[in-house]
Amino acid sequence: MPHVLLAALLVASSTATAQTPVPDGGTPAAAPQESAPAEAPPPAPAAPASNDGAVSREELEQRLEATRQELREDIRAQTATQAVANNSDWQEEWTEEKRKLELFTLDGYLRVRPTLFYKFDLGKFAPPSGTPSGRQFWTRSPRTSAERTQAGANMRFRLDPSFNVSEDVRVKVQVDALDNILLGSNPDSAYSGDGRNTFTLFSENQTPSNSAVNAFKDSIHVRRAYGEVTTPVGILRFGRMGSHWGVGMLRNDGNCLDCDYGDTVDRIQFVTEPFAGWYITPMIDFNAEGLSTERANSLGEPVDLTQSDDSHSLVLAIARRDTEQQQRAKLDNNQGVLNYGLYFTYRTQRYATLTETGTPFEDVSPGTGANPPAFVPRGGTLYVPDLWFKYAEKKFRIEAEIAAQLGSIDGRALTANDPTAQSLRIAQFGGVLQTEFHVIENKLHLGVELGFASGDKAPGFGNYPGRTGSGTGGNTTAGDVEGRQYSCDTGGCGDNAIRNFRFNRDYRVDLILWRSILNGVTDAFYVKPGLKYSIAEGFDVFGSVIYSQAFYAESTPSSVSRGLGLEADIGARYITEDGFLAGIDYGILFPLSGLKDLGNTGQDLSTAHAVRGTLAIKF
Repeated sequence: MPHVLLAALLVASSTATAQTPVPDGGTPAAAPQESAPAEAPPPAPAAPASNDGAVSREELEQRLEATRQELREDIRAQTATQAVANNSDWQEEWTEEKRKLELFTLDGYLRVRPTLFYKFDLGKFAPPSGTPSGRQFWTRSPRTSAERTQAGANMRFRLDPSFNVSEDVRVKVQVDALDNILLGSNPDSAYSGDGRNTFTLFSENQTPSNSAVNAFKDSIHVRRAYGEVTTPVGILRFGRMGSHWGVGMLRNDGNCLDCDYGDTVDRIQFVTEPFAGWYITPMIDFNAEGLSTERANSLGEPVDLTQSDDSHSLVLAIARRDTEQQQRAKLDNNQGVLNYGLYFTYRTQRYATLTETGTPFEDVSPGTGANPPAFVPRGGTLYVPDLWFKYAEKKFRIEAEIAAQLGSIDGRALTANDPTAQSLRIAQFGGVLQTEFHVIENKLHLGVELGFASGDKAPGFGNYPGRTGSGTGGNTTAGDVEGRQYSCDTGGCGDNAIRNFRFNRDYRVDLILWRSILNGVTDAFYVKPGLKYSIAEGFDVFGSVIYSQAFYAESTPSSVSRGLGLEADIGARYITEDGFLAGIDYGILFPLSGLKDLGNTGQDLSTAHAVRGTLAIKF
């Protein structure tokens, strides 16, 4: 063992060892190891005698250097194994120790989630036929409004393979199979080409999902694929990859077990560590290329026909961060962990290509004689600063993220016939503060979370600005639940500002109001005290209470009240060492007056309930 040999050589010549420098400019950090009873090192082997009967200083230093090199390689291999097993959210953004990996590694999970929703319509009357989508509150049963329970189960099988061409070159992929497929949604009777089963009652087989045939998407799709190359000065990544920052409030890669969305970007980035613990990452994102020949594919290689309609981002991330191993070591030694950083995005777009109906025109087939698309001036500029901070000690943790989206759109046209000179302003702010206190170590944890997303006085919350409001030209009016947060028509813009900040939909706050009914925190603030108690190793119970309130009453369906809801959530999780997970969550939402219908202040809203189960295997 290199450790034993090093100990023997140190005993032989402690003076020479103390004066011998480490070639890489520092002493390698000791890798975490299992504790074991100390063993006395064996006697040092007899050194070959030189002409004067002793080992020369030069020969001893060469032996020591060879031993150090072997020890460093051993530590790197152990660190690499722990880093891969940890699978941290930060792993895709920051460099770690040089890895010594197997040729092929495979991570992923299989999950099945039974769900039951009760009274998610909150007891409101079903809207009449033809009601604009901005007035719709929750998808009801099309059979009868008296049916108040919606239940089922869905599944996902995710693979995260890594092809390690060498120690420094690798390819990483993320593939989803049966992604959020509703169990029982593909019976053989759904595609009756052979005419065997015309009645669903006789179906006993689930067929593979085939887009536009018996399902809305295929059974298997590749979400991400990118290359990673380790160089002497940093790590280069290029391709389609996940994007995550801070607590995941704005940029969230969706890699958690219960996530449904996830930010995927086409990106080229370079991760450098100019100083120990300091990471600087410049990035280029290809957000939208606009008009191209990709769908026609007549040229083999798709061509971006014009750069004028492209939307690109320049991103710079600067952070002071400890690795997971370093954080654990500091906390175990009763030291504090201080991490922080800035993630800044600058995005532009000069023109947009649209058809007369407003559909983005993204493909041109040469020689088809199709009408050319319309190029409308967009003149869009967006600045997105995002600050993250974390301080932790053995007894508590404080973590915060605050972000803004600032900019302007010179031409707000959504169809070729819209006015192109009407401009919009963008000013949005949002933030999260998480606190956690370890009252009883490894047993009882208490915490409080605060969050806010700036609002806009325009009617509706604005999570889905593409939904049609009940006003003229698709504008929202009082009582709308969703719709765009500005008011413009051919005569001008009475409201040309967009101020509602939107949380990432994979940032989970609760089980009912924000996760399902409104589908993302916006135009509101919330307060969430909670606790977690570990009953036994791998078995936890937890609960929280969430109070939510809109910033502006005009944004709510009531148009006169800001209170949205008081929700209580409880749950339990059981996790085994070999990757099996079972969990159950229950939530109850007491809706407040802000969710009542316009002009119906005496309306009695129903209490909503949710039960969510999880069965999963992680590997």
